[in-house]
Amino acid sequence: MDDEAPTPGLDPAQREPRSRLPWGRRWPARHRQDGGGSRTDRRPAYAALDLGTNNCRLLVARPAGEGFRVIDAFSRIIRLGEGLAASGRLGDAAIARAIEALSICRDKMQLRGASRARLIATEACRAAQNGEEFRTRVRNEVGLDLEIVDRETEARLAAIGCTPLMDPAAEGVILFDIGGGSSEIVRLGRSTPASGGPPVPQIRGWASLALGVVSLAERYGGVLVDRAVYGAMVSEVETHVRRFAAEHAQGLDLATTHLLGTSGTVTTIAGLHLRLRRYDRRQVDGCWMSDSQVQGVLDELCAMNYEERVASPCIGAERADLVLAGCAILDAIRRVFPCERLRVADRGLREGMLVDMMRTDDVWAGRTS
Repeated sequence: MDDEAPTPGLDPAQREPRSRLPWGRRWPARHRQDGGGSRTDRRPAYAALDLGTNNCRLLVARPAGEGFRVIDAFSRIIRLGEGLAASGRLGDAAIARAIEALSICRDKMQLRGASRARLIATEACRAAQNGEEFRTRVRNEVGLDLEIVDRETEARLAAIGCTPLMDPAAEGVILFDIGGGSSEIVRLGRSTPASGGPPVPQIRGWASLALGVVSLAERYGGVLVDRAVYGAMVSEVETHVRRFAAEHAQGLDLATTHLLGTSGTVTTIAGLHLRLRRYDRRQVDGCWMSDSQVQGVLDELCAMNYEERVASPCIGAERADLVLAGCAILDAIRRVFPCERLRVADRGLREGMLVDMMRTDDVWAGRTS
């Protein structure tokens, strides 16, 4: 691929600046890597943008060894789906927040010379009556061509992004991604080693629940959440999870299965479990929690009032009214799949998009994993 080829919707690529990147990271974490760190590296930069119901996230990376090296990143809570459940439309204020965040992402992609990109929008744009109007406005005002993906694609990309964190000794994994407007659940079998690059997920079944932290919190309330309200949220979600289990989890041996969670909910729970004074991805991504440890943090969160959640360094004001809705979704999954262990992933759709693009381009051809 031509390193200087422009990405549709982006200005011609500029050179990567010479500044050091102290926050740069390689992926998959804890895997052997070769090369990729030289400033003279001419391999192309790839960009993956995930515009969700609650967040706008971007990763820009270059191939490195059996994975990739992140050279730039962006994440902002924009609540694109705010009020969507009641009105059926994306609101003007939410659109303005999204346009601002997407403009920053565009500038970062240009600055890093991203010559290959995938820019996806998920549940909010799928569900909104004005989703296509919003997409057209983004194209005209920001110069980015968003792809509104279906739920199956969203589940597949999350599986690709999280597969390196599967315990290789496990017979199966229940992967879940708790989003703002929807939540994906995937049953995975043992991953397949690839001839270079990260392992390939083996999807045995998947479902997308039209329930996320934003939609659930807007219906039940997120500021004042007592035990009765929390229990009602858990019960509603559990009904949907049991349908998935009845269809896709027959014969699953829970003794040889673990949960694998990716979302702000599970990373928040891990941060609280680790007693972090400020969130640290390096400690959270890949950490293991026993079921009793998860329960302990959930009990702690349910006992907090809104002000205490705001004051928590792993929650803050932007998530304080959403975190208990996420906990309810996690609790429902744990009821249906009472596994002894949960592994926490601070990775997902963006990493899945990057791997998917790089694998299509054969960047790891000839390598062994």
